[in-house]
Amino acid sequence: MSYGIYIGKNHSATGHAWLGGYGDEPSSHWLEIVPETAHRAGAMIEVGVGAQADLPGVRSEVPQVARTLRHIRVSYSYYMGVPAPITNGGLNARGVAVRDIWSTSRRELVEMTPKDQRGLNYSDLARVAMERASSARQAVEICADLIARYGEASYGGNSHIFADADEAWVVIQFAGGQGLWVAERLGADSIRASRPGYVLEVPVAAGSHPDFMWSPNFVSFARDMGWYQDGVFDANQVYGDGKGRWAGVGWIETQMVERAARPEKIGLADMFWAVRCSQLTGDTAGYGQVVPLSAEAGPLMLWHAPVGAVASPFAPVFLDQTDVPPEFAQHRYLTVGESHRFMDMRKAVTGGIETVSGVPQSVEASRSAVYECKRLMYLMQLSGEATLARVTASFVAREGLLAGRVATMVKSAKMLITAGDAGAAATLLTYVSTTELCAGLDLVIGLATGLEAELRAGGSLPYHKTPQGFTQIW
Repeated sequence: MSYGIYIGKNHSATGHAWLGGYGDEPSSHWLEIVPETAHRAGAMIEVGVGAQADLPGVRSEVPQVARTLRHIRVSYSYYMGVPAPITNGGLNARGVAVRDIWSTSRRELVEMTPKDQRGLNYSDLARVAMERASSARQAVEICADLIARYGEASYGGNSHIFADADEAWVVIQFAGGQGLWVAERLGADSIRASRPGYVLEVPVAAGSHPDFMWSPNFVSFARDMGWYQDGVFDANQVYGDGKGRWAGVGWIETQMVERAARPEKIGLADMFWAVRCSQLTGDTAGYGQVVPLSAEAGPLMLWHAPVGAVASPFAPVFLDQTDVPPEFAQHRYLTVGESHRFMDMRKAVTGGIETVSGVPQSVEASRSAVYECKRLMYLMQLSGEATLARVTASFVAREGLLAGRVATMVKSAKMLITAGDAGAAATLLTYVSTTELCAGLDLVIGLATGLEAELRAGGSLPYHKTPQGFTQIW
C-alpha cells in the first residue's frame, strides 16, 4: 500500500518541513543515485504497463527532455505486473521529494479501464517528476500535462505526495482511462498522512482555487456518470473508495498533531518514529525514508532504511555522494526475472532470452541489506512484542548519536564547497554515508544473531503455520 506523511514547517523543531514514508511492495528494493544526464534530440522513454499487468495495457513512448536532474531514488522489481524497474520515492537536485502511494478508485472506474490502456504508469510519473521538477507545484503540472497528452496506465488508482521546502501537494490519480486527477496543497500548518492517499472536499464551485488543482473533466465526468450533481464535492466519495481517512491514517495524524503541540514540536526522532511505528510498519514495508525539506543552501540529503524501519536503522544518504554501498544496491534476492539467470558467460545466449544476470558479481558477493534486515524482522516477529521494544531501543540510541555526527559532517562539507572543493565534499559525504549505512547493517546482523541464539536455546526456531506479526492499524 505504501505510506507517506508530510509535516509543515510550522510544526517542526528545526523550522523546515518533513516528508517521510516507505514503499510497500512484495519485492526487493534498492537504493540508487542517478546522475544529471543530457539526452540526445528526439530521445524517448518507454512508459506504461504491458499485457501481463493486472490491468493490462500497451507499452508506449513519450519524449524525453534535453536534460534530467540528479536524484536519489529507490527502485523495486514487481508490483501488480508493472514492468521493472519501478520507482518509489526519492529526492532531486532542486529539493523536490516524492512519495508514491496507492489510492484505490471506485469499482466502476476500475471496471471501465481499457484493456489496451496507454500512457504513463504511477512509477513513470514519480520518476519523471524527480527528473524534471524544480518545485512541488511544477511536479503536479508536469504530471497533469503528461496525462493530458499521453494518458495514464492505471493499476486501479494511485497517489503521490510532491514536496519542497515551501509546500507539498497530494495528487490522486483515478482509474478508468479518463485522465481524472485532483491535487490538494499542503502548507506550513499541515499534517497529512497517506495510507492510502486521500483528498476529501474539493471547492469545485469556484472554478479554481489556490490550494487545489484538478483535471478539466473532473466535475463534468462525475455529472455525466450520475455520481455528482451539486453541493459538496467529496473526491473520495465520488471517485475513490468512499471510506474517507482509513483508521491508520487517522491514528498517525492524531499522534503527530499531539507531538506538534509540545513546546519542542516535531524533530528528526519523531519522524523516525512515524515511519518506524509497528502499528503501520511491518513485513510489507520495502524501505523507509525521511527527508528534511530545508530551503538552506547545503548538501541535500535524506535518511534511509533498507527495509521497513521497524527492522532497520536509518542512515544518511547525500545527493552529492558518488555512489552507495553494494550491500544496498540491487541484489538478486526477490528480484523478478532473475530466477532463470546465471553469473556464468557460458550460459550467454545470443539473440535469446537474457540468461546472464545484470546484477554485478561485486554486488552479489556482498551482504544484502534487504535480506539481513528481513531476517531480523522475522526473528523479531517470532520472538514477540518484548523483542520489538529491545530492538527499537537499540536503533533509537544509535540514531540519536548519529544525528549529531551527521550535522558536524554536513558543516564540514559546506566549508569545502564554499572553499571551491566540491570534489572533496563529495568524497567526505560518500565516506560518511557508506560508513553509517554499513555500521547500521552490522548492528542489524548482530541483533539477529543474538535473537536467533536466544530462540534456539530452547531447542529450535518456533514454527507457525501462519506468519506472525505485530498488531497493526489499517
